[in-house]
Amino acid sequence: MGSWQATVRQCVQDIVYPAEIAWMEGDDLLAESEFAARALEEIKVRFTRPLHATSAQTRVSLAENLSKLPCTLVHFNQSECSSTEDRLQLRIIPALLTVLARLLDGREDEVTSLVRRQTYDVLAKAMKHHNLHPDEGMDHVGDMILRGIGQKDRSVRLSAGRALAALFSVYNAKETSHMHREHTEALFSGIFNLLETAKPLVKETLLIIVGSLGKSTNPDVLCKVVCCLISQLGKANPVLKGTAYMQLLAMTKYHKKSPWGLVSPYLSQVSPLLVSGMCTQPSMLTEACHFLSVTTPVFITATLHFTLPPLFANCDSKVLEQVANNASKKVSYLFLNRSHDILAHIFLLKGPGQTNKALSFILQLLRNAADTANIDIQSVIKSCMVPLLARLVVGMGDEVPEKAELAVHALRKVDKALVAPSRAQRGPVQQDLGGFLKPWMLGVISDMNDMLQDAQGKKTIAEKRQILRGLGALIVHIGTAISNVAPQIMATLQTTLMVPDLAEVVLSSWYSFLSALSPADVGPHVGPTSASFVSSWSTFSAVGREHAKRTLDFIVFEVGADLGKHLDEVVDLATIPDLHGAREKLRLLRKDWTAKDKLQRILERSSSDNLTVAVQSLGELKSFMLLEHKDYARELASGDIFDPFVGQILSALFTAVCRDGDDTEPLRSLAFQCISILGAVDPDRCEIGFSDPRMIMLSNFTDEGESVVFALHLIKDVLVGAFRSTSDIKYQSHLAYSIQELLRFCKFTPALVASGSTTSVPLKVRYRWNSLPKHVLETVTPLLEARFTLNQKPPPSLTHPIYPTQSTYREWIQIWTGHLITQASGATAQTIFSVFRSAVRNKDVGVAHHLLPHLVLNILISGSDDETQKIRMELLAVLEDQVNPCSSSSADKKLLSAQAVFMLLDHLNKWVRIVRQDISSKKADNKRPRGHGSINTQADEHLLRVDSILSSINQDLMAKAALQCKAYARSLMNFESQIISLRQFSSQSHDLPDYYERLHEIYAYLDEPDGMEGVSTLILSPSLEHQIRQHESTGRWTSAQSCWEVRLQQSPDNLDFHLGLLRCLRNLGHYDTLRTHVKGVLTRNPDWESALAGFSVESAWMVGAWDDVEKLVGQTKAQSAPVAMARVLLAMRSGQESAIMDTLSVARSVLGLPITASGAKGYRRSYDAVLDLHLTHELEIIHNAMTKFPTHSQGTGQRMRRDILNDMSKSLSSRLESSLPTLRTREPILSMRRTAFALSSRNAFTGEVGRSWLASAKIARKAGQWQTAYSAVLQAQQSKARFSFMESAKLVKAIGEPLRALQELENSMRLLGLIETDVIDLTDDDDETKKMKAQVSILRARWMKESDRFETTQVMKAFLAATELQTNWESGLYHLGQFHDECFKNLSPEDRKNRGTRMNLHTVKCFSKAIIHGSKYVYQTVPRLLTIWLDMGENITPAITDVFRKLNHYVATAIKTAPAYKWFTAFPQIVSRVGHKNDEVYSVLSTLIVTVMQQYPKQALWLFTSVVKSTKRHREQRGRQILNQLQNNPSNAQGQVPGLINQCLAMTNELLALCDYHIDEEKSLSMKKDFPRLMALGHSPLIIPLQESLTASLPPNSSSSSSASHEPFPADTPTFESFFDEIDIMRSLAKPRKITIRGSNGQMYTFLGKPKDDLRKDARLMDFNAIINKLLKANSESRRRQLHIRTYGVITLNEECGFIQWVLNTIPVRPVLVKAYDARRVRSWSNDMAEIFKKIKDSNDKEAGHLFVSKILPLFPPVFHDWFIETFPEPTAWLASRLTYGRTAAVMSMVGFILGLGDRHCENILLDSNTGDVVHVDFNCLFEKGKTLETPERVPFRLTQNLIDGLGVAGVEGVFRIACEVTMQLLRDNKDSLMSVLDAFIHDPLVEWEDEKRKLDREPSRRNQVKSSTDLPSLARNALLPIEKKLKGIYATSKEKEKQQKEISTSNLVQMLIQEATDDANLAKMYPGWASWH
Repeated sequence: MGSWQATVRQCVQDIVYPAEIAWMEGDDLLAESEFAARALEEIKVRFTRPLHATSAQTRVSLAENLSKLPCTLVHFNQSECSSTEDRLQLRIIPALLTVLARLLDGREDEVTSLVRRQTYDVLAKAMKHHNLHPDEGMDHVGDMILRGIGQKDRSVRLSAGRALAALFSVYNAKETSHMHREHTEALFSGIFNLLETAKPLVKETLLIIVGSLGKSTNPDVLCKVVCCLISQLGKANPVLKGTAYMQLLAMTKYHKKSPWGLVSPYLSQVSPLLVSGMCTQPSMLTEACHFLSVTTPVFITATLHFTLPPLFANCDSKVLEQVANNASKKVSYLFLNRSHDILAHIFLLKGPGQTNKALSFILQLLRNAADTANIDIQSVIKSCMVPLLARLVVGMGDEVPEKAELAVHALRKVDKALVAPSRAQRGPVQQDLGGFLKPWMLGVISDMNDMLQDAQGKKTIAEKRQILRGLGALIVHIGTAISNVAPQIMATLQTTLMVPDLAEVVLSSWYSFLSALSPADVGPHVGPTSASFVSSWSTFSAVGREHAKRTLDFIVFEVGADLGKHLDEVVDLATIPDLHGAREKLRLLRKDWTAKDKLQRILERSSSDNLTVAVQSLGELKSFMLLEHKDYARELASGDIFDPFVGQILSALFTAVCRDGDDTEPLRSLAFQCISILGAVDPDRCEIGFSDPRMIMLSNFTDEGESVVFALHLIKDVLVGAFRSTSDIKYQSHLAYSIQELLRFCKFTPALVASGSTTSVPLKVRYRWNSLPKHVLETVTPLLEARFTLNQKPPPSLTHPIYPTQSTYREWIQIWTGHLITQASGATAQTIFSVFRSAVRNKDVGVAHHLLPHLVLNILISGSDDETQKIRMELLAVLEDQVNPCSSSSADKKLLSAQAVFMLLDHLNKWVRIVRQDISSKKADNKRPRGHGSINTQADEHLLRVDSILSSINQDLMAKAALQCKAYARSLMNFESQIISLRQFSSQSHDLPDYYERLHEIYAYLDEPDGMEGVSTLILSPSLEHQIRQHESTGRWTSAQSCWEVRLQQSPDNLDFHLGLLRCLRNLGHYDTLRTHVKGVLTRNPDWESALAGFSVESAWMVGAWDDVEKLVGQTKAQSAPVAMARVLLAMRSGQESAIMDTLSVARSVLGLPITASGAKGYRRSYDAVLDLHLTHELEIIHNAMTKFPTHSQGTGQRMRRDILNDMSKSLSSRLESSLPTLRTREPILSMRRTAFALSSRNAFTGEVGRSWLASAKIARKAGQWQTAYSAVLQAQQSKARFSFMESAKLVKAIGEPLRALQELENSMRLLGLIETDVIDLTDDDDETKKMKAQVSILRARWMKESDRFETTQVMKAFLAATELQTNWESGLYHLGQFHDECFKNLSPEDRKNRGTRMNLHTVKCFSKAIIHGSKYVYQTVPRLLTIWLDMGENITPAITDVFRKLNHYVATAIKTAPAYKWFTAFPQIVSRVGHKNDEVYSVLSTLIVTVMQQYPKQALWLFTSVVKSTKRHREQRGRQILNQLQNNPSNAQGQVPGLINQCLAMTNELLALCDYHIDEEKSLSMKKDFPRLMALGHSPLIIPLQESLTASLPPNSSSSSSASHEPFPADTPTFESFFDEIDIMRSLAKPRKITIRGSNGQMYTFLGKPKDDLRKDARLMDFNAIINKLLKANSESRRRQLHIRTYGVITLNEECGFIQWVLNTIPVRPVLVKAYDARRVRSWSNDMAEIFKKIKDSNDKEAGHLFVSKILPLFPPVFHDWFIETFPEPTAWLASRLTYGRTAAVMSMVGFILGLGDRHCENILLDSNTGDVVHVDFNCLFEKGKTLETPERVPFRLTQNLIDGLGVAGVEGVFRIACEVTMQLLRDNKDSLMSVLDAFIHDPLVEWEDEKRKLDREPSRRNQVKSSTDLPSLARNALLPIEKKLKGIYATSKEKEKQQKEISTSNLVQMLIQEATDDANLAKMYPGWASWH
């Protein structure tokens, strides 16, 4: 038996003595709690009988024994009594009550004062140890204590008082608040009773006891104590009054509060008590006011809202009169001012009798006051309906069920009272409570929100809980109709959930809310609910978590099946174990989700208006990219073109970073983390789409339809987002008012959504309503019945301009917008804008920013002249402030205001542009009705008004202000226009060089080196500053360094010059020099320390001077990027995990600031900041690898080390690969890695350091930085980097010593044993080593081949050795195959037939393997393999049969093994050979066609259709056979292929019928009527044949996933939705037919059917251009310049007709120029010109050129630059379009030259009026055909004066020339691939070549020639021969003979071509219809 059990036994025995306790043997084995309960039970049983001895002494002894029991029992481990540890949970009181009752039961002499005192002490002690929930029967304890307090002995009373305090402690600790309140009420009821009935001495003690209770912290107890004591202040007995006063003062001292501070929380109880006794006990109020130090009137006025309700309820007119006198108001006024509170109180009275009595009293009072009997109770209630209902709804949230029920009854009473007596007499009007409350719910909820926001006075937590419970009760009563106020309820729930003390109640009401909705209405709240719960889970209590779990289970299990897509919005629950069940269910539902699906869902949620959802989504995105799908995320940003997801991720992250509003910091922080994880992805390889929702009002609010569209746009794009995202409930109500009024303006009524509505809604209105997005409808539907009102204040008087009078941007834009709203012109504009009066005055400036341009435009068009001038003054004030050196405005205000002004000007310019286009199109329309004239005149007048304001702003001021606030495009535009003006005046103006310097500077800021290059050619004597800019932009840092040094000699104390020099030293990696320079500078100028801190810190960490780094970081307060990074590095060095995380977090927020400033579209602008963030994640990756790295290197440790290093290496290399491939970007990354690795003392990371030095060497070599590259190679060798000799040799070769490079390479290979050894040992080589050895060997073989110094056999051996090292390596196989192929090409025709066949076999063998093993060289290997195989198959001689059989076998294997998309890249070429003569070949070829079509039927069918419909019978039959084979394939029975084939054949037949349809004079046809079968085919699964839909993409070279699973076509390729009925007939000779298709994506696509036109040429050319586009994307130089060719879909239906995609938004160059010249009254052609051209025709070149320059060109001054200004008046669009124009013109000029494309007159060159793209059409004049025309063409491409004028002030220099050089170099580098694409021309010859063959065959003079010379393939080959020459760089101009058959360098060739294209004589001699003067 334990000692505790023994003690308990003894104690119990002492208590029950003389009785004996019969303990059993097993009792000691009981658990402590069971043993103690057994002991208590024994005591209880014993004392159910009377005491054995009743003397006072015995009772005292029993009491003493009892007092030991609680401690003994509870502290079973015999700890100190004060200890709370290890206390048994026991119910002590019930057992002891029996004993204590016996002790107090007896005669006076037996129950003495001592007995009583001891008894109450035992009771107090027992209660201190009672630690379970209070039991029933505790009421008896209260009664027992109160009896003790009433005893005459003071010590007994005090002892009972102590027991009372202990009892309150029990209640306080263990009860719910409402139980506690009940017990408190009961006890104090007894206390009050005693105070009324007891003797004075008892009362005095009682007041002391009550005072001691005042030390409680429980508000209910304190309230009662205060009431009790204050009620005694009015007593006559001075002792009692004094005691009460002293106790109150003691409480103020104890709680450290003033008397008012003590009492004020309980005024709701105290003030009615005091005021109601005004007439009966006036001294109580007076004394109380004296205690509170306030006057009586002040007290009465301050407490009216507490005192009036009970006074009116009691009909206490006397007191009310007194109160009214004190408040100096009438009683009726008091009522009306507080009517809602008073009526709420009255309706809450029990039973109808009291309520009716009070209502009658009030009614009489009001009637008397108004002196009329016309007031009824209904109007009184309605006057305060919403706040009244709100008070009663809050009442329903009372914790006491009875009180809550009273509130329900009260609401029913209100409902009943509202029924007019006349109606009530007809019979009972019964409706449910929900039905009654429904119309008022929005107002009620708004009122309750005000209470929660403390808008109606400070509310306690308890009161707020009651409000929220009331909200839950309201929801339950209203039921499903609550969905109408869902946004408001969700806003309330989400805001209050953030307060931990309210969370439990909120979660309970949240469940009520969701479960009250119909399943369909739950959907929109799923995302916000789950996001809010998950993000706040850690703050929830156990009960709160239970509520939250129940809610989520309800969503997932109960209504999940009905939620559809909304269930996808449930956030990731993986972080919360408690939600395992819901998570598992979701996992099952989402089991089919791919990584792509998951990412899509995350991105959709990340843009949510709901901040919590957005934060949660970014958290999921972070773990998606970092943990769950790391490899997938890595692959997204790989290859030449990134996955579109990369653009979407960036768009989402940048939008998140720039999100406005409160509490967005967590979102921004997560967005920065995600950006750092994604990395500094190359902006040239991804498209970041941002939609601009802005709208231009063309009709100035005179067109009702457009005005309604504008109102909808404001609701959808401005208001709903702000409404859903704000947690400011006041602002939400302002927005709600704006939405409500705009809904009314749009004629939207509740009838739109009422299920049983009989009101008809106009179809147009319903259509508009249904066109709103789902989330908008969800938000605005409740507001259809809203009753928000606005108290409009009169506008303040303002001084104009407003800008100088306001200190912040926010104040300025809000006040100006608010003022303009009052000046809106026109009734409709006033109606729309006036609803925003309050919404624009909020802290969120988004609404004001959006409205401003619309208001300004409206007032400029039709406002008063005075207001127009005020707007002009405002604009000038902002612009002048930018250039004012004495400006007092903050930098923030200046920048943001200027950006707002430029945004405004852009808006006006867009309007000008659209209106101009509109006017000109109306003028061009000759068929316009007469009424249009006035409209045009009006439009002209509006245009004039807006234009006059725009042109009145000084251009120079605009340019300088724009430059100042970094609006570079605008600045450039303004400066250029000034240059053009100066040039027109004089080409030698002295001001021009200054302007050119400005342009150069702006191009440098824009990071547009091509533009700088162009401007440089105009500057004859460049300044040092100019040279520095030029060098820095092109990365020539050594030259820039020299320039800075010269500048510093001139100005040694210029800080900017020092910073420039330091920048060069840093970029060159000369950190020691940098440090020395900084130290020297700081010695002379110590005050520059903060400016140089970044360089100091960076150079210190680069050289490993960590002590200096620590010192510098400690000294500087600046939060610059280098300092932030230094802190991270120091933390990593210290190894403290928490410090690392903290410094990383701070660093990210510092480094990300420029992103926030550059805006959501500023990825390119803020790339440097993204790069800094990229570095933070790399440090994290390296730190994690170092942390996980095992110390032991044996067994599993070694394997772990290898895995960690591999994973890290993979991560780092893919991150580097996805960054911008420039030295400026990649060197900081590599440099930071080396710094991070240097922090580790382990040698394991040396390999990574070496690898990074090699990467630095490579990037520097490619940038032409030989010195930097050489240093990096040396460092790599020092780091023992494997195979560093390879980079070293490449550098030697790059410098221009190829032979020494080869020699160095071979020497190193000998050392490695790779050459000249008998055995190559591969046993120990890992995969990487094998690959590196193979790479070295291939490099050697290629260099040997290039050197022309080695025998073919030696080179062949070198290639073979390389491929043996790595048998499945695509690169090795390709180079070996290419070598075989080149050897074959160098053979004589005779040798090709013999030896060549073997070479062909080897080429095909290598290429087929290469195709199987990779996709890097697919565009080289596939076309060439096909050409060799198919050509050889046509000329099989017996001698080569065996060889060919093997070759055929290799091809067949490759077709079977390689993924079909690789063959699809050459599908047109494959299809062109469908008529192949050799059956053996055709068998394999048809298998190939079937394979591709089986895999990609939607794409391949369009390319195959021309075969099936061919006019050549043989081709047509074979086409049908292949389709039959596909259709009859049993495996296709259930698939989509047969159906698609039938659809495609039907569509082709109908399109052919449309093309062949005979047309006379019709202007249009109806598809429904004339081609019903085609119309019926409109909805089809066939894809629309757009060029981009038919071009396959290849997987990135770095892709680690299986290339077999690659999807080459986008999943969302548009298919046919329907045809439009109208078919337009074009006016040209062949009468092409224009049809329009609606795609499945909602877009419109137009195609032109061309009869009698062989479109195969166009189709091949589009394939050719598509390949060039792929190459342009793959090359970093062309990618950075976004070089491309605009392609369009071409579908050949057969050899005679087809369809061509209509290029939308384009206009030919000719009408643009003609219109411009017409405006200048210059005629395009005249008789004089005809005469001059006659002379030119007969003149020699020199004379012709002179005539052209002197007689023709002066008539036509260049005007094309104006088109860009008119079409793109917004500067950024102007600059982008002009750059695009220059570059697309350059690309097409080079491609056109290569292809021999002629006939480039101004109708065949189109301009895209949205982008500035040049689009070439009509490719009839190909393959130098132009040179054979009657007037031969003499220019290689069109580059006339106007086309040059469009390039800007630098002309062909810079942008155009560099784009030409880049394109030409690319074409030459890929000549083999391009020639292979053109191969299809040979085998599917053009009709014109067939015509030419027939012509040649008919020519008698040729009859004696060998027949084969005029076979079609030869004709085609001859046509392609010049192309091959040009691609080799062999070219002679039209004036020279091709004498020098030698290659010309690319830059020289481009120069020759530009000269030839712009040569005056060449242009003069062109056919006049070509219009060379245009």
